[in-house]
Amino acid sequence: MKLFNMKDTQKKGTTKLPMTGRVKKGFRYYCLAVMAVTLVLGTSVTAFAADDPLTVINNLSDFIFGLIRAVGMIMLGFGIVQVGLSLKSHDPSQRANGFLTLAGGVVITFAKEILTLITG
Repeated sequence: MKLFNMKDTQKKGTTKLPMTGRVKKGFRYYCLAVMAVTLVLGTSVTAFAADDPLTVINNLSDFIFGLIRAVGMIMLGFGIVQVGLSLKSHDPSQRANGFLTLAGGVVITFAKEILTLITG
């Protein structure tokens, strides 16, 4: 059972659909209108400014420490996996690296709390 006849597919070529000049012009206007609406709606974003500049800095600090916490959680998970694999393969150097990664992940995860504790 043949699904495709190679001779038929090699004979056929791609052809453009006929399009008159008015249709091309209308399509160009349509594309221009869609791009203009997208540009206007995409760039007109309302910015809500806070009354207190210190609030803005605190929000930025919270955002950055949230990103750092996410990286710390990833390292923490990788450290747990590495320690588990080292226990399975009885590799002491991999176990040491796993515990170091685990400790680094804990420190990075709780970096904000550690800095708050140090600074008072």
